[in-house]
Amino acid sequence: MLKDAGYETVNSPYHRPLRASELALLVSDVVGTILGLDEVTAEVLGQAKELRVISRYGVGVDNVDIQAATARGIVVTITPGDNSVAVAELTMALMLALARRIPYHDRLVKQGGWVRGPAVELAGYCLGIIGMGRIGREVAKRAAAFGMRILYHDPVAPPQEFVPSLQAAYRPLEELLSESDVISLHLPLTDDTRNLIGTSALRRMKSSAFLINTARGGLVDEQALYGALAEGALAGAACDVFSQEPPIDNPLLGLDCFIATPHMGSATLQTTLRMGRMASENALAVLRGERPASVVNLEVYDCSIGRRLERK
Repeated sequence: MLKDAGYETVNSPYHRPLRASELALLVSDVVGTILGLDEVTAEVLGQAKELRVISRYGVGVDNVDIQAATARGIVVTITPGDNSVAVAELTMALMLALARRIPYHDRLVKQGGWVRGPAVELAGYCLGIIGMGRIGREVAKRAAAFGMRILYHDPVAPPQEFVPSLQAAYRPLEELLSESDVISLHLPLTDDTRNLIGTSALRRMKSSAFLINTARGGLVDEQALYGALAEGALAGAACDVFSQEPPIDNPLLGLDCFIATPHMGSATLQTTLRMGRMASENALAVLRGERPASVVNLEVYDCSIGRRLERK
Protein backbone atom coordinates (compact mmCIF):
# COMPACT_ATOMS: atom_id res chain seq x y z
CA MET A 1 0.00 0.00 0.00
CA LEU A 2 2.74 2.44 0.96
CA LYS A 3 4.87 1.71 -2.09
CA ASP A 4 1.84 1.95 -4.38
CA ALA A 5 1.22 5.42 -2.93
CA GLY A 6 4.74 6.43 -3.97
CA TYR A 7 6.58 6.13 -0.66
CA GLU A 8 9.89 4.44 0.03
CA THR A 9 9.83 2.35 3.21
CA VAL A 10 12.62 2.22 5.78
CA ASN A 11 12.56 -0.93 7.90
CA SER A 12 13.98 -1.45 11.38
CA PRO A 13 17.12 -3.62 11.48
CA TYR A 14 15.91 -5.23 14.73
CA HIS A 15 13.17 -7.75 15.48
CA ARG A 16 12.15 -5.95 18.66
CA PRO A 17 10.87 -2.50 19.73
CA LEU A 18 13.43 0.21 19.11
CA ARG A 19 14.97 2.18 21.92
CA ALA A 20 14.84 5.94 21.56
CA SER A 21 18.51 6.23 20.56
CA GLU A 22 18.00 3.63 17.81
CA LEU A 23 14.80 5.15 16.47
CA ALA A 24 16.36 8.61 16.35
CA LEU A 25 18.87 7.37 13.76
CA LEU A 26 16.07 6.26 11.41
CA VAL A 27 13.69 9.23 11.42
CA SER A 28 15.81 12.19 10.40
CA ASP A 29 14.22 12.51 6.94
CA VAL A 30 11.03 10.43 7.09
CA VAL A 31 7.56 11.94 6.66
CA GLY A 32 5.65 9.18 8.42
CA THR A 33 6.22 6.28 10.80
CA ILE A 34 4.36 3.06 11.54
CA LEU A 35 5.50 2.00 15.00
CA GLY A 36 4.67 -0.61 17.62
CA LEU A 37 6.09 -0.38 21.15
CA ASP A 38 9.09 1.68 20.03
CA GLU A 39 10.19 4.55 22.29
CA VAL A 40 9.10 7.88 20.79
CA THR A 41 10.56 10.53 23.08
CA ALA A 42 10.82 14.30 22.67
CA GLU A 43 14.47 13.77 21.72
CA VAL A 44 13.47 11.40 18.92
CA LEU A 45 10.92 13.88 17.61
CA GLY A 46 13.58 16.57 17.72
CA GLN A 47 15.52 14.57 15.11
CA ALA A 48 12.45 14.03 12.90
CA LYS A 49 12.30 17.37 11.10
CA GLU A 50 9.95 16.17 8.33
CA LEU A 51 7.73 13.87 10.38
CA ARG A 52 3.99 14.44 9.98
CA VAL A 53 2.41 11.28 11.39
CA ILE A 54 3.10 8.56 13.97
CA SER A 55 0.79 5.70 13.04
CA ARG A 56 0.70 3.44 16.07
CA TYR A 57 0.42 -0.28 15.30
CA GLY A 58 -1.90 -1.05 18.22
CA VAL A 59 -3.82 1.01 20.76
CA GLY A 60 -1.38 1.85 23.56
CA VAL A 61 0.47 5.15 23.37
CA ASP A 62 2.35 5.13 26.69
CA ASN A 63 5.67 4.88 24.76
CA VAL A 64 4.86 8.00 22.74
CA ASP A 65 5.42 11.54 24.03
CA ILE A 66 2.02 12.83 22.94
CA GLN A 67 2.64 16.34 24.24
CA ALA A 68 5.87 16.69 22.28
CA ALA A 69 4.24 15.28 19.13
CA THR A 70 1.31 17.68 19.42
CA ALA A 71 3.63 20.65 19.96
CA ARG A 72 5.33 19.77 16.66
CA GLY A 73 2.04 19.29 14.80
CA ILE A 74 2.61 15.55 14.41
CA VAL A 75 -0.59 13.50 14.22
CA VAL A 76 -0.65 10.33 16.35
CA THR A 77 -3.06 7.57 15.31
CA ILE A 78 -3.94 4.10 16.66
CA THR A 79 -5.69 0.95 15.39
CA PRO A 80 -8.52 0.33 17.88
CA GLY A 81 -10.64 -2.77 17.68
CA ASP A 82 -8.42 -4.74 15.32
CA ASN A 83 -6.83 -6.76 18.13
CA SER A 84 -9.90 -7.24 20.35
CA VAL A 85 -10.63 -10.84 19.40
CA ALA A 86 -6.98 -11.91 19.59
CA VAL A 87 -6.42 -10.42 23.06
CA ALA A 88 -9.75 -11.79 24.33
CA GLU A 89 -8.86 -15.28 23.13
CA LEU A 90 -5.44 -15.11 24.81
CA THR A 91 -7.13 -13.93 28.01
CA MET A 92 -9.41 -16.97 27.96
CA ALA A 93 -6.45 -19.24 27.18
CA LEU A 94 -4.57 -17.91 30.22
CA MET A 95 -7.70 -18.27 32.35
CA LEU A 96 -8.01 -21.93 31.38
CA ALA A 97 -4.27 -22.50 31.83
CA LEU A 98 -4.46 -21.15 35.38
CA ALA A 99 -7.62 -23.07 36.26
CA ARG A 100 -6.30 -26.40 34.94
CA ARG A 101 -2.61 -25.69 35.74
CA ILE A 102 -1.65 -26.60 32.17
CA PRO A 103 1.96 -25.28 32.12
CA TYR A 104 2.72 -27.07 35.41
CA HIS A 105 1.31 -30.39 34.20
CA ASP A 106 3.07 -30.03 30.85
CA ARG A 107 6.44 -29.64 32.57
CA LEU A 108 5.65 -32.50 34.94
CA VAL A 109 4.86 -35.01 32.19
CA LYS A 110 7.88 -33.99 30.11
CA GLN A 111 10.07 -34.61 33.18
CA GLY A 112 8.68 -38.13 33.58
CA GLY A 113 5.97 -37.39 36.14
CA TRP A 114 2.35 -38.52 36.06
CA VAL A 115 0.61 -36.78 38.96
CA ARG A 116 -2.61 -34.81 38.58
CA GLY A 117 -2.55 -31.71 40.71
CA PRO A 118 -5.71 -29.95 41.96
CA ALA A 119 -7.61 -27.86 39.42
CA VAL A 120 -10.87 -25.93 39.19
CA GLU A 121 -13.67 -25.39 36.67
CA LEU A 122 -14.52 -21.95 35.29
CA ALA A 123 -18.24 -22.73 35.13
CA GLY A 124 -19.94 -21.03 38.07
CA TYR A 125 -16.95 -18.82 38.80
CA CYS A 126 -17.29 -15.05 38.99
CA LEU A 127 -15.20 -13.07 36.50
CA GLY A 128 -14.43 -9.45 37.38
CA ILE A 129 -13.49 -7.39 34.33
CA ILE A 130 -11.76 -4.09 35.03
CA GLY A 131 -12.16 -2.06 31.85
CA MET A 132 -15.25 -2.89 29.74
CA GLY A 133 -14.05 -1.51 26.43
CA ARG A 134 -13.85 -3.48 23.18
CA ILE A 135 -11.51 -6.14 24.55
CA GLY A 136 -13.26 -6.39 27.90
CA ARG A 137 -16.59 -6.97 26.14
CA GLU A 138 -15.08 -9.67 23.92
CA VAL A 139 -13.74 -11.42 27.03
CA ALA A 140 -17.15 -11.13 28.71
CA LYS A 141 -18.91 -12.80 25.76
CA ARG A 142 -16.52 -15.75 25.83
CA ALA A 143 -16.58 -16.10 29.61
CA ALA A 144 -20.39 -16.11 29.60
CA ALA A 145 -20.27 -19.04 27.17
CA PHE A 146 -18.22 -20.90 29.79
CA GLY A 147 -20.98 -20.36 32.34
CA MET A 148 -19.18 -17.65 34.31
CA ARG A 149 -20.95 -14.84 36.16
CA ILE A 150 -19.76 -11.43 34.91
CA LEU A 151 -19.00 -8.36 37.01
CA TYR A 152 -17.35 -5.25 35.63
CA HIS A 153 -15.88 -1.94 36.71
CA ASP A 154 -15.37 0.94 34.31
CA PRO A 155 -15.93 4.69 34.68
CA VAL A 156 -17.34 4.64 31.14
CA ALA A 157 -20.54 2.63 30.83
CA PRO A 158 -20.57 -0.04 28.09
CA PRO A 159 -23.28 0.07 25.39
CA GLN A 160 -26.75 -0.27 26.93
CA GLU A 161 -27.64 -3.35 24.92
CA PHE A 162 -24.48 -5.21 25.94
CA VAL A 163 -24.89 -5.60 29.71
CA PRO A 164 -28.40 -7.21 29.74
CA SER A 165 -27.40 -9.68 27.02
CA LEU A 166 -24.78 -11.20 29.35
CA GLN A 167 -26.46 -10.32 32.63
CA ALA A 168 -23.28 -8.47 33.57
CA ALA A 169 -23.41 -6.39 36.74
CA TYR A 170 -21.50 -3.24 37.65
CA ARG A 171 -19.52 -3.15 40.89
CA PRO A 172 -17.37 -0.51 42.58
CA LEU A 173 -13.73 -1.55 42.31
CA GLU A 174 -13.39 -2.65 45.95
CA GLU A 175 -16.46 -4.90 45.72
CA LEU A 176 -15.38 -6.39 42.41
CA LEU A 177 -11.97 -7.29 43.84
CA SER A 178 -13.42 -9.04 46.87
CA GLU A 179 -16.26 -10.82 45.03
CA SER A 180 -14.48 -12.16 41.93
CA ASP A 181 -12.83 -15.53 41.47
CA VAL A 182 -10.95 -14.32 38.38
CA ILE A 183 -9.95 -10.73 37.71
CA SER A 184 -8.96 -9.62 34.21
CA LEU A 185 -7.45 -6.21 33.41
CA HIS A 186 -8.33 -4.34 30.21
CA LEU A 187 -7.33 -0.73 30.88
CA PRO A 188 -4.94 1.80 29.35
CA LEU A 189 -1.91 2.80 31.40
CA THR A 190 -2.34 6.32 32.81
CA ASP A 191 -1.26 8.16 35.92
CA ASP A 192 -4.56 7.08 37.52
CA THR A 193 -4.23 3.40 36.62
CA ARG A 194 -0.52 2.85 37.25
CA ASN A 195 -0.07 0.18 39.96
CA LEU A 196 -3.86 -0.10 40.23
CA ILE A 197 -3.35 -3.66 41.44
CA GLY A 198 -1.00 -3.15 44.37
CA THR A 199 -0.78 -4.34 47.95
CA SER A 200 -4.13 -2.88 48.98
CA ALA A 201 -6.01 -4.31 45.98
CA LEU A 202 -4.38 -7.73 46.33
CA ARG A 203 -5.41 -7.92 49.98
CA ARG A 204 -9.04 -7.45 48.97
CA MET A 205 -8.94 -10.42 46.60
CA LYS A 206 -9.81 -13.98 47.56
CA SER A 207 -6.85 -16.23 48.33
CA SER A 208 -8.34 -18.65 45.76
CA ALA A 209 -8.56 -15.99 43.03
CA PHE A 210 -6.64 -15.66 39.77
CA LEU A 211 -5.34 -12.39 38.26
CA ILE A 212 -4.84 -11.93 34.50
CA ASN A 213 -3.20 -8.94 32.84
CA THR A 214 -3.17 -8.76 29.05
CA ALA A 215 -3.38 -4.94 28.99
CA ARG A 216 -0.34 -2.99 30.24
CA GLY A 217 2.45 -4.03 32.60
CA GLY A 218 2.37 -0.91 34.72
CA LEU A 219 -1.17 -1.67 35.88
CA VAL A 220 0.22 -4.22 38.34
CA ASP A 221 2.74 -3.68 41.12
CA GLU A 222 4.83 -6.73 40.28
CA GLN A 223 6.68 -6.77 43.59
CA ALA A 224 3.40 -6.79 45.49
CA LEU A 225 2.04 -9.51 43.18
CA TYR A 226 5.10 -11.67 43.81
CA GLY A 227 4.61 -11.31 47.55
CA ALA A 228 0.95 -12.28 47.35
CA LEU A 229 1.65 -15.34 45.21
CA ALA A 230 4.66 -16.48 47.24
CA GLU A 231 2.68 -16.20 50.49
CA GLY A 232 -0.34 -18.05 49.09
CA ALA A 233 -2.54 -14.96 49.39
CA LEU A 234 -3.47 -15.44 45.73
CA ALA A 235 -3.89 -18.74 43.89
CA GLY A 236 -2.29 -17.74 40.61
CA ALA A 237 -1.64 -15.04 38.05
CA ALA A 238 -0.86 -14.75 34.35
CA CYS A 239 0.70 -11.76 32.61
CA ASP A 240 1.26 -11.08 28.93
CA VAL A 241 2.72 -7.67 29.76
CA PHE A 242 5.35 -6.44 32.21
CA SER A 243 6.68 -3.15 33.52
CA GLN A 244 10.02 -4.07 31.93
CA GLU A 245 10.01 -6.11 28.74
CA PRO A 246 11.51 -8.61 28.48
CA PRO A 247 11.12 -9.25 32.24
CA ILE A 248 14.76 -10.09 32.93
CA ASP A 249 15.45 -11.30 36.50
CA ASN A 250 11.78 -10.83 37.42
CA PRO A 251 11.13 -13.06 40.48
CA LEU A 252 7.60 -13.82 39.25
CA LEU A 253 9.13 -16.09 36.61
CA GLY A 254 10.31 -18.50 39.30
CA LEU A 255 6.82 -19.26 40.61
CA ASP A 256 4.88 -22.35 39.48
CA CYS A 257 1.61 -20.48 40.03
CA PHE A 258 2.59 -17.72 37.60
CA ILE A 259 2.25 -17.89 33.81
CA ALA A 260 4.16 -15.53 31.52
CA THR A 261 3.74 -14.86 27.80
CA PRO A 262 5.79 -12.40 25.66
CA HIS A 263 3.31 -9.57 24.98
CA MET A 264 1.65 -11.75 22.34
CA GLY A 265 -1.97 -10.67 22.80
CA SER A 266 -2.36 -9.34 19.26
CA ALA A 267 0.15 -11.70 17.64
CA THR A 268 -2.17 -13.66 15.37
CA LEU A 269 -2.07 -13.82 11.58
CA GLN A 270 -5.50 -12.23 11.23
CA THR A 271 -4.82 -9.37 13.65
CA THR A 272 -1.39 -8.68 12.15
CA LEU A 273 -2.94 -8.21 8.73
CA ARG A 274 -5.82 -6.06 10.01
CA MET A 275 -3.59 -3.83 12.11
CA GLY A 276 -1.00 -3.46 9.37
CA ARG A 277 -3.62 -2.38 6.87
CA MET A 278 -5.28 0.06 9.27
CA ALA A 279 -1.95 1.56 10.39
CA SER A 280 -0.97 2.06 6.74
CA GLU A 281 -4.34 3.62 5.89
CA ASN A 282 -4.04 6.00 8.86
CA ALA A 283 -0.56 7.10 7.82
CA LEU A 284 -1.54 7.64 4.21
CA ALA A 285 -4.67 9.58 5.19
CA VAL A 286 -2.61 12.08 7.20
CA LEU A 287 -0.04 12.41 4.41
CA ARG A 288 -2.91 13.16 2.00
CA GLY A 289 -4.08 15.93 4.29
CA GLU A 290 -7.07 13.99 5.60
CA ARG A 291 -8.13 13.29 9.18
CA PRO A 292 -8.28 9.58 10.11
CA ALA A 293 -10.95 8.36 12.50
CA SER A 294 -8.53 7.15 15.19
CA VAL A 295 -6.49 10.24 16.04
CA VAL A 296 -5.14 10.36 19.59
CA ASN A 297 -4.19 14.05 19.69
CA LEU A 298 -7.08 15.78 17.91
CA GLU A 299 -5.86 19.08 19.29
CA VAL A 300 -3.05 18.97 16.73
CA TYR A 301 -5.61 20.05 14.16
CA ASP A 302 -6.23 23.22 16.15
CA CYS A 303 -2.64 24.43 15.74
CA SER A 304 -1.33 26.15 12.62
CA ILE A 305 0.74 23.14 11.58
CA GLY A 306 -2.27 20.87 11.92
CA ARG A 307 -4.40 23.12 9.74
CA ARG A 308 -1.67 23.19 7.11
CA LEU A 309 -1.56 19.37 7.09
CA GLU A 310 -5.32 19.18 6.58
CA ARG A 311 -5.25 21.48 3.57
CA LYS A 312 -2.50 19.67 1.68
